[in-house]
Amino acid sequence: MNSSLPLSIAVAQINVHVGNFEENGKKILEKIRAAKNLGIKLLVFPELVICGYPPRDFLEFEFILKSSEEWVERIAIETKGIHVILGAPSKNSAGAGKALYNSAFHLNEGVVQRIVHKTLLPTYDIFDEYRYFEPNRSFEVFKIEGHSFGIAICEDLWNVKGNRLYQVNPVEELVKLGAETIINIAASPFSVTQHERRLEVLQENAQTFDVNIVYCNHVGAQTELIFDGGSLLMDKSGKIICQAPFFEERMLVQGQDHVVEPQEKIALIHDALILGIKEYFRKQGFSKAILGLSGGIDSAVTYGLACDALGAENVLGVLMPSTYSSDHSISDAKAIIQNYGGYSEVIKIQSAFEVFNKELKGVFQGSSADLTEENLQARIRGVYLMAISNKQGYILLYTSNKSEAAVGYGTLYGD
Repeated sequence: MNSSLPLSIAVAQINVHVGNFEENGKKILEKIRAAKNLGIKLLVFPELVICGYPPRDFLEFEFILKSSEEWVERIAIETKGIHVILGAPSKNSAGAGKALYNSAFHLNEGVVQRIVHKTLLPTYDIFDEYRYFEPNRSFEVFKIEGHSFGIAICEDLWNVKGNRLYQVNPVEELVKLGAETIINIAASPFSVTQHERRLEVLQENAQTFDVNIVYCNHVGAQTELIFDGGSLLMDKSGKIICQAPFFEERMLVQGQDHVVEPQEKIALIHDALILGIKEYFRKQGFSKAILGLSGGIDSAVTYGLACDALGAENVLGVLMPSTYSSDHSISDAKAIIQNYGGYSEVIKIQSAFEVFNKELKGVFQGSSADLTEENLQARIRGVYLMAISNKQGYILLYTSNKSEAAVGYGTLYGD
């Protein structure tokens, strides 16, 4: 079986920044020019790539739509001799419904050839798209060099067996109109099993509807979300023709790239965390981190990840021994700093702890020492870390899960 797609296709798996139109736009233009030099006929970018994903309440501001429109027009000028598909918000001019669509723009020969809107708008987990966007209700297929294409945006491919959340299946509608290849532009966040489930969904669509799949995902991170990339080209049998690496920017070109070997789950988690830390610091304009080191596994892993992401020279480990600190907690903390060649400070908290106990003596009268005193030490450590962070411009590292974050709780390592 011939597993190649009908024409020269590339997908641009790029890292963009929400609201940074200048940076995003220049990166898109750079990839278009590179693709033209390679003789690419069709270049595909991710969902909402112009404004970044997820834009959330930024969509309420007029400048987002205005800037998106301006950049789409600027980018279109560069599309002579190449077809480009990219994601951006577009205005709903119907006079009813939500003000915006989540759209894919087809650019070619210097103009916008068509605008295709997202049909299925998820409202589960981290998604809240129906809050901002009007759903699509019509479908169209278009041709490039005699080959029929349909565009589906991220969730539009996910209404498959075992996950039927919507009444309509956009891929089925496009196939009825004659689509031979489905272009899916996506913003699919990372989870440890998401890439496996994503592949199953893409293969199910390819095999059920007898279509090729061109899948382009975001890569990078935005606040708490990490996008792992993994963009790919797939033939009608569900076979991957070529695939972009995870957690890296890449222009995937048919015939020049190969299938990426799957990573072990721990390696995936490590790479995701490194990317998330790097991108948070870069996009917020920070460079230095601080955390407390207790000698335990939690703070050791956090310190190691921070050093891998930012460089050990940009991470300050603070040791804060007290009455309750064991000898190995200090020696273990010093060992990891030495292993990474990093920097540390030692601040003894015993005197501050004694002051607190003295002031609380009357309130605590008649009570024996318990976890209260240990927790008091943790809070003293937190005060010191926050003070150093404020004074010297370090970002204080802490951890929390979704449940803790929802109630405003987090652990400052060293507790």
